[in-house]
Amino acid sequence: MKFGTKLIHNGNEIDKHTGALSIPIYQASTYHQEDIDKPQEYDYSRSGNPTRKALEDTIALLEGGVRGFAFSSGMAATSSVLSIFSSGDHLIVCEDVYGGTYRVSTSLFNRFNIDVTFADAGNPDCIKENIRSNTKAVFLETPSNPLLKITDLKSIIKIAKEKDLLVIVDNTFMTPYLQRPIELGADIIIHSATKFLGGHSDVVAGLVVVKDEKLARRIYGIQNGFGAILGPQDSWLLLRGIKTLKVRLDYQQKNAMTLATWLEKQPQVSAVYYPGLEAHEGRDIHMSQADGAGAVLSFKTASDELARTFMKNVKMAAVAVSLGGVETIVSYPVKMSHAAMPKAEREQRGITDNLIRVSVGLEDIEDLINDFADALAV
Repeated sequence: MKFGTKLIHNGNEIDKHTGALSIPIYQASTYHQEDIDKPQEYDYSRSGNPTRKALEDTIALLEGGVRGFAFSSGMAATSSVLSIFSSGDHLIVCEDVYGGTYRVSTSLFNRFNIDVTFADAGNPDCIKENIRSNTKAVFLETPSNPLLKITDLKSIIKIAKEKDLLVIVDNTFMTPYLQRPIELGADIIIHSATKFLGGHSDVVAGLVVVKDEKLARRIYGIQNGFGAILGPQDSWLLLRGIKTLKVRLDYQQKNAMTLATWLEKQPQVSAVYYPGLEAHEGRDIHMSQADGAGAVLSFKTASDELARTFMKNVKMAAVAVSLGGVETIVSYPVKMSHAAMPKAEREQRGITDNLIRVSVGLEDIEDLINDFADALAV
């Protein structure tokens, strides 16, 4: 079955009780028990909910894992995954990781004596050099946020497995439509489902998929224990959004490629970062492990002031945090996604004051380019 068909026909498209072509929203906190000596599948919605389970089963199928878990946000998902580690453990995290992940790694989990080393995941040898006797996992994003840096998943997974390390991949930018790291040997996949999976800027959610039952038990223990679960209303919104993932991303990718190519030719733009461009570093590696370039790009203006001017004058795109909606969203990483990262570390990673991230939407591309041209010309 092709992936686009799986989005529609995955075993969770029809309500088994009524035949409805939409899974019901089970707005319930607790469930009547017919026999106290025979526990039912559902007893309390922190532990399980039918609408949430349909979503969890769907994302597990799409990612190729054994079980999925739905959380109240992408950071709830990330923090829950990091909570499987213990005091004294060491983790290697890609150096240009999402700002929220950087924040919890350096200001929360360090308090529990979980040590984190940020390493250049674009260089597999750098990962290898940072492995210690107490290293337990490698945490990756590819393409990374916001510079779209590419990680050679196969090479790093091979290095990790030689040392019996878990490999965790934040697959938010690509979604399972374009990249399925479990197929390459990864152990845990994380999504900010707020983004492309939801796709309409109307839900905050996180998803986790694991490759085996042992990991599933560990993650479920955290999900049920902490209780940072996704509610049934938001679970239903995600189930609906996922059905149109392919058609949205196909069009958004096309727009992104056109916009990136146009930006490359503008004298006010000093650099463009997009895996679809021939000159993008790591492009061949990316295309060997993914089925497309995605719909997020970043660019640097000729000056810091021009970046601020662009953000003030762009009209069609929303100026906002987040990404992956039907509308184009431009964000200013130094003040938004990576504001929690110290300036010196941001600049070392190339996240400078003239960097703008673009999540390309479903607008007519000619209108979008005209709007960008006006904003850059002011």
